[in-house]
Amino acid sequence: METNITNFTDIFKSSFLDQTTNFSMLDAVFAILTSFILGLFIFFIYKQTFNGVIYSHSFNISLVIMTMTTALVIMGISQNVLLSLGMVGALSIVRFRTPIKDPMDLVFLFWSIITGILTGAGLILLGTIGTLAIGLVQLLFYKRLTPDTSYLLIVKYDGDLAQTIEQTVKQAAKKTKLKSSSQISGRETEITYELRLKTADETLTKTLAELSGVHSAVMLSYDGNFTA
Repeated sequence: METNITNFTDIFKSSFLDQTTNFSMLDAVFAILTSFILGLFIFFIYKQTFNGVIYSHSFNISLVIMTMTTALVIMGISQNVLLSLGMVGALSIVRFRTPIKDPMDLVFLFWSIITGILTGAGLILLGTIGTLAIGLVQLLFYKRLTPDTSYLLIVKYDGDLAQTIEQTVKQAAKKTKLKSSSQISGRETEITYELRLKTADETLTKTLAELSGVHSAVMLSYDGNFTA
């Protein structure tokens, strides 16, 4: 009676080394073209919804390139498991040192990668529907749910004007928060408020500057989370 002994090498050869998929040039071109179109859609959404200080055109272009390259990598590693293992090993030694300070930039980067993975894996319909849905949600939050602009108000004054300044600020603002109060020299005091104005009229600084004892009143647009 003969017994067949199968070791790990035989399993590895039969399951991995000989496992490849048929490559279709038409499918590859279609996937790359789709990833390019979806990348352009992400490019458009990023440009329309960007509300930072300095818009980076090169970063926006990289979103399109990232979508296409990710799709290309996924198509490549799907042809052979050994190639996929080598790709994982190669990517594990890569160090990306470019800092991403804005959380939304990281979201868009992750969005581009996911879109490239789906299109490269052949799930083009899922990638298209998901990309369109995420883009519409992003536009909805940007157009309809954009919060009011926050400001930092810095006032320098002499004497006992803290109560008067606070009342003046609360009359013009919807929300206020005293961020800091410091004694500069002698009787001069500097206070900083974080606030949101009731209207777009920014005459608060003029009103404060007209108070007797106020040296200066400066209001700066503040891009940050408001806590009040």
